[in-house]
Amino acid sequence: MSSALLLIDLQNAILTGLGTPGRQPAIDAALEEVVAKLAALKHKARAAGVPTFIVQHDGNPGHRLVKRSEGWQLRREIAPEAGDVVVHKTSCDSFFETDLETKLCARGITHLLIGGCMTQFCVDTTARRAVSLGFDVTLISDGHTTADMGRLSFEDIVTHHNMVLDGFDAGPHHIKLTASAEIAF
Repeated sequence: MSSALLLIDLQNAILTGLGTPGRQPAIDAALEEVVAKLAALKHKARAAGVPTFIVQHDGNPGHRLVKRSEGWQLRREIAPEAGDVVVHKTSCDSFFETDLETKLCARGITHLLIGGCMTQFCVDTTARRAVSLGFDVTLISDGHTTADMGRLSFEDIVTHHNMVLDGFDAGPHHIKLTASAEIAF
């Protein structure tokens, strides 16, 4: 099984302004923690010769991730290095109207370790789509986050998605959850 690390939407403004004034500090702190864990995994993957694919959302004018803006820029902690592959998307699905699948298949990748933002949109959709396309997925259980949504806290959203995605399958391919500290390349 040939693996790759897939990091989704770790951009400067990914969660900016999505929380109430009282909740935004907790949302920001959770993002910092997730980014640190994923940056450490990216470093371990590089040391082991495992490729990293970085997905970057290109927002429309007026969006917090409008293309080429400061908010759109990738977080410096996971900035692309030589050999990393950057894929640009315009929807929640990292495979939709992108060349991600082609690039993964060209490298013989059959297994994706996925982390990033936003849990209920881009992480969930990409993980499910990957399985449907024939990839096995390890969802990094403490390597994805989001903002509050209505009465749902980001903590509840992450917990819920970890529960419903663990074991999700399409034919012989499935999603399993693994904490970042337990991932070895």
